[in-house]
Amino acid sequence: MNDVPELVVGPLLRYVDETSASVWVETSVPCEVTVEVGGARSQARTFSVHGHHYAIVDAGGEGAYEVLLDGRSVWPLPDQPPSRIRFLGPGGPRKVMFGSCRTSVPHDTLHTLSHGVDVLRAYGCTLMDRPQEDWPDMLLLLGDQVYADEPSVEMLEFIRNRRDSEPKTEIADFEEYAELYRIAWTDPEIRWVLSTVPSAMIFDDHDLRDDFNTSATWREQMAEVPWWPRRVVSGLGAYWIYQHLGNMSPEERSGDELLSKLCAAEGDGAEILDAFAEHAYDVPTDSRWSYSRDLGDTRLIMLDSRSARQLTPGDRRMIDPVEWEWLVEQLDRGGVERFVIGTSVPFLLPAGIHHIQNWNEALAQGAWGRRVARWSEALRQAVDLEHWAAFRRSFEELSRLLVKVGKPVILLSGDVHYSYVAKADGLPIYQLVCSPIRNPLSRLLRLANIVAQFGLATLVGGWLSRLARIPRPPFKWRIVHGPWFSNAVASLSLDTTPLSVRWDTAAATEVSEVATVELTR
Repeated sequence: MNDVPELVVGPLLRYVDETSASVWVETSVPCEVTVEVGGARSQARTFSVHGHHYAIVDAGGEGAYEVLLDGRSVWPLPDQPPSRIRFLGPGGPRKVMFGSCRTSVPHDTLHTLSHGVDVLRAYGCTLMDRPQEDWPDMLLLLGDQVYADEPSVEMLEFIRNRRDSEPKTEIADFEEYAELYRIAWTDPEIRWVLSTVPSAMIFDDHDLRDDFNTSATWREQMAEVPWWPRRVVSGLGAYWIYQHLGNMSPEERSGDELLSKLCAAEGDGAEILDAFAEHAYDVPTDSRWSYSRDLGDTRLIMLDSRSARQLTPGDRRMIDPVEWEWLVEQLDRGGVERFVIGTSVPFLLPAGIHHIQNWNEALAQGAWGRRVARWSEALRQAVDLEHWAAFRRSFEELSRLLVKVGKPVILLSGDVHYSYVAKADGLPIYQLVCSPIRNPLSRLLRLANIVAQFGLATLVGGWLSRLARIPRPPFKWRIVHGPWFSNAVASLSLDTTPLSVRWDTAAATEVSEVATVELTR
């Protein structure tokens, strides 16, 4: 065994504020991790879970930085620009880049034809040649950072080489999740972007499994699958390590019970992490994946709209009462001019499909009898009728709350594999969707979505909703720009009047504009 530590994944620049920056790494063996910036050194010891080793270091300076493992320099890599730490100014970020749904497949001709160009990778190539003044100040990844249920050919080969048990075409345990993240985040250009642009993340279903927490019936069905308990425990544990840990501020981490236990563990902390993840799945009200940050005049609220769901028949909620109280508190607190809410699944859908999801939920809960309820549940899972509209009580409660707030609210989402802008009529409430970064719909499915969600659903949705006696939503809204179906990343400019958002796509390593929209009242 080679005892010389190497970087396995990272560095990732994660939480950044006005005075500090957090750098996350995975290493090959236990070691001391040092981040040197501006002549100052900050250090942390790795902790271990399932034979993997991690550290997060809080650096106190700005500028180009270096990563050392046991005193040996391992970053930056040769022939790459230096990674840089930039603190946020008192006004918060000027430009926030966001997107979701990125598959990790090779960048050869075959996979470019099937999956399109990786826009985040292309953006990284572009940023390397730009002055840092043009770089985004933050990257929000809004779900499906990895696809645990749709592994690449490389990932499938890894699976075949270590086991022949079920599931043979999906991730089974923590070791495979670790490899999944390694593949996703170690392309040279992706690695450089994540080492240079501070990132905040929240998960969606494919980080765990398609349709994760769609309904109580879905959970009952998955409970009968022999390999699911190990899979969900591994998925939530890996999410905590690879994504959630870096979402926390240094102060939050200093008081985090799980991190303290892992750092204090003698040897490997796998049992500690697994016990936490199992409890988080069984009792979601005891764990919070959502988080909030004040960024100058903007409050960013990253909202867990997957694990926090309450799926009780007759009392379905997108977020459970404990999470709801937390959200109300974030929106009630003053001191900011606007709210940016990241929720992986869109809040404002095309109106027709919104009504169809309302109708499907009502039928699945028995509005037209048990036989129709079973059919409606099958339809819900088959065509992903699981957005905010499919949790009508939560949609209406949040709608009324956002109206009551009386300040601009910008909702950022992904999931649906097309991008658009929705605007509430007469209210400063916007829905901005950017999806996918790299996982486009086929031309046939694009046409089907246009016909179904923007054509047929518009005609049929309202009629079905009235037929099921569903009340009208608290306000009306319209899709005012889009849909756009290309792979894309979006950038929200918070330092312009009015605020604006731009979608970019890419060909090869060249980034080009899809659209720019001003968020006027």
